[in-house]
Amino acid sequence: MVSPDKNTCRIAPDVKLGRDVRVYAFVNLYGCEIGDGSSVGTFVEIQKGAKIGARCKIQSHTFICEGVTIEDEVFIGHNVNFLNDRLPAAVTPEGKVKRDADWTLERTLVQRRAAIGTGAIILPGVTIGEGALIGAGAVVTKDVPAGALVVGNPAKVVRRKRR
Repeated sequence: MVSPDKNTCRIAPDVKLGRDVRVYAFVNLYGCEIGDGSSVGTFVEIQKGAKIGARCKIQSHTFICEGVTIEDEVFIGHNVNFLNDRLPAAVTPEGKVKRDADWTLERTLVQRRAAIGTGAIILPGVTIGEGALIGAGAVVTKDVPAGALVVGNPAKVVRRKRR
């Protein structure tokens, strides 16, 4: 389902939407893939090359950049931000505006059934393990083990789920 007023969403023709995907108003999607049964909330941007699995829930005001892969059944809370450039700058050392060739994309992986709380920031190049839980407002700077609960800035493991 796309918002009833199609003028409120920007979904580029190169977006691959699975079956029964719900996309709400004021969403910007381009060059991405979204799996069957997933939901994308209001004011979300998902960039080219990002992949969202099946039955995921992406809450409002979230930014998912190029290089992010989110596996099946993942929850992404409100206002979560993913980053893909460890050394952001507007210009090169020579003072020229940076182009695509002037930076290094660092990929991020969120594994199956992980959950990321509201306002979390996910730095580039990390893997969030299967079933992990990221606390609200956490700043994830390194890999998170499967089943772990991490909180804080920088995020630290406070407990592991019992299997």
